[in-house]
Amino acid sequence: MALFLATHINKLDKKGRVSVPAAWRASLTSPEFAGVVLTPSHKNPCLDGFAIGRMTQLASAMDDYAFYSDDQAALATTLFGNAHPLAFDADGRITLPETLAGHAKISENIAFIGLGQFFQLWEPAALAAHQTAQRARVQQHNLTLKLGGHA
Repeated sequence: MALFLATHINKLDKKGRVSVPAAWRASLTSPEFAGVVLTPSHKNPCLDGFAIGRMTQLASAMDDYAFYSDDQAALATTLFGNAHPLAFDADGRITLPETLAGHAKISENIAFIGLGQFFQLWEPAALAAHQTAQRARVQQHNLTLKLGGHA
């Protein structure tokens, strides 16, 4: 499974193309698809990014919901109905659709932030504010991880 780490800031060119971080490209390339799947975040003014394999896992997780239930329909519509599979060009770039750029208010630079098994694309200043708020939340709530059952 892909592991997306670090923050990378890349420039969006006039044609709407951006280079995906080189360190991530191998994890985003499979026999089924070489590229990214982007969806507008339903929680933040950013884009959620996935490898195609992760999207397949998310589709399988939908089996936990009754088919045609209101919850299943809401999740499927939000996650899959707005998904954009974007293939890499020969230079490892994707072309960002205007609807996605508009959702995240991206115009010149794009911040790619790794979040483990997925990543997000942000307008850099908005990401900086978000990171500050998230860091404060971790500190306020003294959030920690449990590894192997130990805190």
